[in-house]
Amino acid sequence: MAGSRPPLSSLFISNFTVDESAPFKRHLNRLEVEIGREDYRHLKDVELLPCPPPESAFAAMEEITERLLKTTQNNYNRQLLVKLAIRVYLDPRDYSVYYRQGDRALRFVSKWREKVLIEFFGTTPADDTGWKSCREPVGFEARFLPDHAGGVLLLRKSSPAEDTEPLLTASHGPYDPHTLDVALYFLRAGKGGSAIINLGFSGREPLTDENLEKLREWDIPLNPSNIDVIYPYVDAKGHPLCYKLEEGLGRYVACLEIPPPGLIIDIHGCVGTSSDDYRLVVGLGGLPPYREPLELGQIQETGGIIHITPGPRLRQGLAIVRDLSQEIYIQFCADPHRGYNLALLGGLQILGRSFDPRQEVQSLLPGEERTFLPAENLRWLPGAGANALQRIEARKLCEDTLCLHVEIPTAVRRRIALKMKELAITDSLDASFL
Repeated sequence: MAGSRPPLSSLFISNFTVDESAPFKRHLNRLEVEIGREDYRHLKDVELLPCPPPESAFAAMEEITERLLKTTQNNYNRQLLVKLAIRVYLDPRDYSVYYRQGDRALRFVSKWREKVLIEFFGTTPADDTGWKSCREPVGFEARFLPDHAGGVLLLRKSSPAEDTEPLLTASHGPYDPHTLDVALYFLRAGKGGSAIINLGFSGREPLTDENLEKLREWDIPLNPSNIDVIYPYVDAKGHPLCYKLEEGLGRYVACLEIPPPGLIIDIHGCVGTSSDDYRLVVGLGGLPPYREPLELGQIQETGGIIHITPGPRLRQGLAIVRDLSQEIYIQFCADPHRGYNLALLGGLQILGRSFDPRQEVQSLLPGEERTFLPAENLRWLPGAGANALQRIEARKLCEDTLCLHVEIPTAVRRRIALKMKELAITDSLDASFL
């Protein structure tokens, strides 16, 4: 009943405004920063160049000024770029963005991307590297594929198993901190045979306070509420860059040179309904192609309570993500007005209920697409369009491929990142005794 629902947590109340007289006061309606306390300090940096690049250098880049002005969601930043007559350029070879204003130039550097590339290749390649042996995870090969949005990291076993192994995807690598750590954790534990990692931004990652202070000193007062005025959210044709992994799934699987995967673990980061939420949510889709409960395994329904004994592929996927949390929920829609929210029990049994999302799903914040179930105080995932795109592309490879859209709360991802650091220290100590 609507009257019995718990009130919306004050954590989610945020009135988004931009005070033009004080643009550096942080007015963020981003759940990731306000509630999850996501750490974006590792993502990007900004520097004032002592000498601007020559005209020939800018001519070799892609000017994205008009694209940003047309598509940015932040009108304050749009007006600011016009007012200051700033021209914006993208160098796709090293994925830097340049702000050109008169006789000076700023450069935004994608630090996280550079760090990942150096870890795997010892340099920051601009072209296809081909397959190279990895130091970590042991027994894997890495390959960098360039594109106009930061490129992609591919990982595969040097000696693949005879049977098809799960494919891991991290579609929003920089935007969802530590999803790469989770993917490497699974590969190291033998819970995947290959991985596809996005190295590019989606135009939504905010700048840190340290970078904003630099911009203030240089009289470029960008507001941090939405940073799509730096790395664009759409490509030159107006198509969202954040969908490149889902829509390009077939191409990347071909580059991996693996059989069509029967199971895909699509790793994402989310903020739960509290700052210490450890509950994982596994989405099986909320848009066509829909799934019926009977497709998931053996089903029994008594008094509105649904019990599912998962089939082999779903059971395999749930066993993999069980490593991350003991509290996991499975969500999907069988049609637009029939949703399911089910809990994963200790023996990998599934128990829950069905409902009409029109009546029971609410937005976490006004104007935000992020939703939750007030009755359970739990995030609701099945509206994610990117996952629907991935499932469509996956079925072109293999009709019965199962895609698990795994949303991992901030607290869990931080714990896995810490675990990976501990394992690296242990590996180093072990190596020193050899």
